[in-house]
Amino acid sequence: MPRRRKNRTHLKGTRPQESSTANVPKSFVIKHGHVGTSLAQLTRDIRKVMEPNTATRLRERSRNKLKDFLTMAPALQVTHLLAFSLTDIAPSLRILRLSNGPTLSFRVERYSLVKDIIASSRHAKHLSSIESMSAPLLVLASFPPPGPSAPPHLTLVMKTFQTLFPPLAPHKLALSSARRVVLVAYNAERGTIDWRHFRITVKPYGVSRRVRRVLQGNGASGGAGAGGSSGGAMLDLGSEKDVADYVLRARGGTADGYESAVTSDVSSAAEDEADVVSLAEDYVGRNNRKGQKRAVRLDEIGPRMELRLVKITEGLPGRESAVIFHEFVKKTKAEVVAQKASHAAKAKLRKERREEQERNVQRKTALAGKGKASTTGGTDEEEEGEESSWDEDEEISEGEVSGDDDEEEEEEEPRDEPPTKKTKLKEQAR
Repeated sequence: MPRRRKNRTHLKGTRPQESSTANVPKSFVIKHGHVGTSLAQLTRDIRKVMEPNTATRLRERSRNKLKDFLTMAPALQVTHLLAFSLTDIAPSLRILRLSNGPTLSFRVERYSLVKDIIASSRHAKHLSSIESMSAPLLVLASFPPPGPSAPPHLTLVMKTFQTLFPPLAPHKLALSSARRVVLVAYNAERGTIDWRHFRITVKPYGVSRRVRRVLQGNGASGGAGAGGSSGGAMLDLGSEKDVADYVLRARGGTADGYESAVTSDVSSAAEDEADVVSLAEDYVGRNNRKGQKRAVRLDEIGPRMELRLVKITEGLPGRESAVIFHEFVKKTKAEVVAQKASHAAKAKLRKERREEQERNVQRKTALAGKGKASTTGGTDEEEEGEESSWDEDEEISEGEVSGDDDEEEEEEEPRDEPPTKKTKLKEQAR
């Protein structure tokens, strides 16, 4: 019997996802220099936020420099680099737009890790691997609208955060892929930027909490199945005589006291009326079908950061570049013009040196090629000369050798052979 070939699981041809992920921004989230355990954990938490378009298992070594990551990033099509470092004043975060800048430097005023958020909340749960497979949605709040009156540095901050995450296309977005939200809000009173991370959960609308727990399980507070599951744990009704005792009993009441349907609907509507939506597609979770009304809620899962913008530069670290904005250093127009002229002069000098180096390389390459050609040509001429001279010698030598041979033959003819030994003995006896 011939062996059955397994071919259904093999990918044939090009992958359809390559074209769709070509323009998706990718990032490195690293810690730079000596940092503590808390800041190292914050780096890992931010990687969880940036999944799946980041290097989650990237390991930094103490001898690695920032230049190493800048050199390696273009080969891996990395567009952004988020570098955490620890200064004498506070932790800092730099967001680099590869490969030409700009670079935004933030001071981390306050931050909370994922474990801190979960410990402080009663219903928060860790992010599951299924929820990490889709990129989060970005929400920008409280930023001034772009225009002539808006500060230019805030507009640049908005553009930078927008390019960190994949662009949103509502007509192509699958509703089941909307699982997380990253909120970046500007606080005008403090002059800071708040970074928060939420999970999207949905729950039934128009029913009491007890009915909701029956529909979704004991983990109803997790919405669409906390952790990406289709439902929560099963309810324990062992102490109840009938399911109506659990569903209709008023909160905190006895077995004889029941809540009415009117009070249940009113309390539920007052809680969820502002967040109710009609599902356009099937969503994850139990009984979340298309067209049904559901209340949407955001559960914070962390991390949380409060950032203060310190400086914006045009290029990347380690290169001479102009300062676009600085929170603490203010310069006059004359100083700005002088700084620009200095940067332009340095850039011109750098360009001239680069061109001179290229000309020198071309000149040396041309000289090396000519020298090699002349050496090869001289060797060929010498070999040809030797061959020609050798041929002439051969012709002359042939004539000479032939003449000498004839003379030797003529001389050898009259030459007598020496007497033998017997002949000598006879002559001596006589």
